[in-house]
Amino acid sequence: MALKCGIVGLPNVGKSTLFNCLSNAKAQAANFPFCTIDPNVGTITVPDERLNKLAELVKPQAIQPTTVEIVDIAGLVKGASKGEGLGNKFLGNIRECNAILHVLRCFDDDNIIHVDGNINPVRDKEIIDTELQLKDLESVEVKLKKFEKAAKIGNDKESVKTFNVLLKVKETLESGKSARACHLEESELPFIEDLHLLTVKPVMYVCNVDEASAKTGNKYVEAVREAVKAENAEILIITAQMESEISSLETYEEKQMFLAEMGLDEPGVNKLIKSAYKLLDLQTYFTAGVKEVRAWTINKGFKAPQAAGVIHTDFEKGFIKAEVMSYNDFVTLGSEAACRDNGKLRVEGKEYVVADGDVMHFRFNV
Repeated sequence: MALKCGIVGLPNVGKSTLFNCLSNAKAQAANFPFCTIDPNVGTITVPDERLNKLAELVKPQAIQPTTVEIVDIAGLVKGASKGEGLGNKFLGNIRECNAILHVLRCFDDDNIIHVDGNINPVRDKEIIDTELQLKDLESVEVKLKKFEKAAKIGNDKESVKTFNVLLKVKETLESGKSARACHLEESELPFIEDLHLLTVKPVMYVCNVDEASAKTGNKYVEAVREAVKAENAEILIITAQMESEISSLETYEEKQMFLAEMGLDEPGVNKLIKSAYKLLDLQTYFTAGVKEVRAWTINKGFKAPQAAGVIHTDFEKGFIKAEVMSYNDFVTLGSEAACRDNGKLRVEGKEYVVADGDVMHFRFNV
């Protein structure tokens, strides 16, 4: 599955520094607005200790983790929805993403200029929210006009439904809320799919703090928590500068020593990627053989044929059944053969809902 998360925020909040930590691609990190003019795209390995454990047991020729694309989108400013600061181009980049990582500056540093002169992450959040909402409102109003006449006549039920759904979304946006706050039924969602609304996308607020606040946060983080408590959004505390130092270390042992000294159990970027998975309602299953141990990304709730289709569409079309072992059983017993001998290898059909961590083989016929 091609998954893409967009990093957004005002200029000079730490987006490019965070991007550099996440990806092997190197964005220019500088103390001035718009140092990232074209969106940088990096492919990030999703950290999963289970993949490493399976590889230890199977000893395959290759190990293939799952990945997520991260897009570093240039700093937005007031007026972006009207094209200010190359706004239209950057808003277009966000449309292509599955989720938004909204970086908020939650640290004081007189040496790093803030575009609005002082530190206020709640105000910064509202600036970005407003620009995205205004752009969505523009899209909704254009479509509304197309269906207004047909809805008034009332002969075409689909046109009436489309108009009413758009009206609900318009009212939500005009109230200063994002489209994701609009209470739509599952059956109503198709009426707005073609708009690719920016504020429908799930969002994670990434609070970029100083080193002293890395574990517990600070007054700025608490202000953000209070501001977003009604949004049911993910909040993550991260120190981009410290993550940059961790990512520059050569060996795993050096990184672990650094983390231990800071009193942290894992890099913040690992938590960010895992949180992004949770945000997108994703999970992982594995295939394990002597040629390759591999992680595969699927949506929660996928049935076995859909999961097989992630490997190849032919697997889904010709699906017969799946051989399934739980990760815990595989690790406890030590091998596929042991799972089979102990009755822990199950044969499942088309209605089986894949569980996170399942180790699977598919039988199919094309």
